[in-house]
Amino acid sequence: MHLLPAVRLGTMRVVSGGSEGSELSADCRPSTVHRPGTQLPLFDDFEAVEPAPWETLDERRRGTAFLQIPVRTVLNPPASTGMGFWSLNPYVGCEFGCSYCYARDTHRYQMERAAKDEGRESGAGALPAWQAFEQRIFVKTDAAQILARTLNPAKLAGQSLVIGTSTDPYQPAERTFQLTRQILEALLDHRGYSIGLITKSALVTRDIPIWQQLSERHDVTINISLISTNARLVRRLERRSPIPQARLRALTALTTAGLNAGIMMAPILPGITDDHRGLEAMMRAGQTAGARYVVGIPLRLDPVSRRRFWPVLQQEFPQLVERYRRCYGPRSYARRPYLSALIQRVRQLQQQYGFPVQGDSRRQRQEPHQAARQLDACVQMPLL
Repeated sequence: MHLLPAVRLGTMRVVSGGSEGSELSADCRPSTVHRPGTQLPLFDDFEAVEPAPWETLDERRRGTAFLQIPVRTVLNPPASTGMGFWSLNPYVGCEFGCSYCYARDTHRYQMERAAKDEGRESGAGALPAWQAFEQRIFVKTDAAQILARTLNPAKLAGQSLVIGTSTDPYQPAERTFQLTRQILEALLDHRGYSIGLITKSALVTRDIPIWQQLSERHDVTINISLISTNARLVRRLERRSPIPQARLRALTALTTAGLNAGIMMAPILPGITDDHRGLEAMMRAGQTAGARYVVGIPLRLDPVSRRRFWPVLQQEFPQLVERYRRCYGPRSYARRPYLSALIQRVRQLQQQYGFPVQGDSRRQRQEPHQAARQLDACVQMPLL
């Protein structure tokens, strides 16, 4: 309970047994009596919002639908996520459909709420949860306006704001709705933040002029997420993500434009992408693209991600199923001996290719790279 943020209550009214009650102002003095059934807003700086229908904004022939989701806040504080930074996700659900993604539970909650509110996906026509995550994309249409209205510089003091921690902010929906671009433009009105973004998409290059303006005002880091340079291997694990070569070209464009960008090898999958040759190939590709850093994140297998990843593992890599059972057991991360060996392998390659070494505070001071600072906080806890 001590992690719960404080809640400020504005003017409210208590109704008992369906009878009229007296409104109490903030200083507890009786005020005007209202009709039964009326309800004043709890937060006096927000207007009361009636339940809105889950409007379909757009549809694709391949079966994807984009649904409008009403929201009152878009910033997730560290206390609610357990991470050492604030996060922001313009979309819920992701067309890229990566089999190992841990964000499917967030989408499932939204689908259950939608079904409860209006029966949109209930009944015989309902999609399996894994498919709904990829084909029912919730769009926070007012995200930029809400961010501009609610962003409190004092709360972010000394902490990072990371965009795209659950779903890709530059997924195909962004071409139509441009929410990420609007959010970046809203951040131009501020100064002095530490802003990070995680994406697999080359669409990030569309906003290079805005990123350059942001870099003049904030400490900016753009993380290109990549599990392998082998396009065939990537397609077996990520249904519709951009090919590695497209991501590396985007990285080259970002670094050529003078932006602080690098590769996030995430996740590193045991027995699939953790071999020395494969990791070294990504280091070389990053070096060629001018990456400022290459960092590694181990595979996280929460119960929700297991439900989607396990069938893919059994189909594509059946020889590894038993090894995964032994290595993970009921835990979200692999056993400590494996993680220690993986960390050592990544650090050796970082040193070999001249990249900042994760966990090396001395090198971080000499050559700052915000991604390693942000992500080490996430990685070191389970690894060490």
